[in-house]
Amino acid sequence: MEKGKTIIVGIVMFFVGVIGTYLIVYFTSEKEPQTIINKQEKEVTVTDLGIADSVEKIYDAVVVVEVHLQERVIGFGTGFFYKKTKDKAFLLTNYHVVSKGDKIRIILTNGETVDAKVLGSDQYNDVAVLTTDAKYAEKVAEIGNSEKVRLGDTVFTVGAPLNNIYSGSVTRGIISGKDRMIEVNTTGSFWGSDYIMRVIQTDASINSGNSGGPLSNSNGEVIGITSSKLMATGVEGMGFAIPIEDAIEFANIIEKDGKLVRPSLGIGGFEVNKLRFYSGDIKVDPNLRTGIVISAVNEGSNAKKAGLEIGDVIIKIDDNVIETMPSLKYYLYKNKVGDSPVFKINRNGKEMDIPVKLYEEK
Repeated sequence: MEKGKTIIVGIVMFFVGVIGTYLIVYFTSEKEPQTIINKQEKEVTVTDLGIADSVEKIYDAVVVVEVHLQERVIGFGTGFFYKKTKDKAFLLTNYHVVSKGDKIRIILTNGETVDAKVLGSDQYNDVAVLTTDAKYAEKVAEIGNSEKVRLGDTVFTVGAPLNNIYSGSVTRGIISGKDRMIEVNTTGSFWGSDYIMRVIQTDASINSGNSGGPLSNSNGEVIGITSSKLMATGVEGMGFAIPIEDAIEFANIIEKDGKLVRPSLGIGGFEVNKLRFYSGDIKVDPNLRTGIVISAVNEGSNAKKAGLEIGDVIIKIDDNVIETMPSLKYYLYKNKVGDSPVFKINRNGKEMDIPVKLYEEK
């Protein structure tokens, strides 16, 4: 009996010793530094969920645009239904997708091919409006707001990269940049860029055939129109889309007036840094590095009446700095016929403001 008690006491003393040793080590050893969470910081949750539900919202609103010339298919693009009335359905696509065709057909997601008509288009916006019978629009895309998207937001495209064999392809990426101002060549001219476009930058894959398709946010709402024409040559992961607000503004004008009327200034000119190539006798302020030198003023034009002269250098339109011919055209076209923007010019080293009433471009 005494021997059993001795064993029990021994076991208890053993465990007391172990626990005591643990407590001594715990309270005397150097503790790991604690992570302090600043409760005022915004909590961010990163997830990688699929976008299948969002894709479903828009998928059947997307079509393949089939371009014909003299009864022959010459190209493909993408478009989407953005509006529907009792009799008509309206689609958006790119100008460069349809500009060389004499007949347009669209291929629906159910495989049916039907005729469509170009209601209007504009090479500077690179936007075209198509119409077809309302019965073909099974679904109409929801229009979002590109101004509300943030850098890093998830976006996706639906389109027909390369050709209609891959129609309905979905690519996913993020918003890489907003309000990018890029120079474009709208005419294919040897002289290079002639206009500036405001675009959304994304790393979602955009290939030939995707042009004219929707760039959608993670809720399946369209925030832009993709354009392979605007892609940066030789650069991977850099695609661009036309903000949906710009496209809808143009579409509303086309629906109402049938065409987009551009304002005209009535001058000819070239960039300051090209003065050395000019054979005429024009001298400008040698300190100028940018701006547009006026080389001709049309007789009877409002520019002539307002007092613009050959040799004047346009350096601003209202508060917008003018450095190149594309920037002159871009900010000029931000006005409407009948507007009177103020042109800041440099004349023989002296700056002056001259308002000019714009008239319809012929």
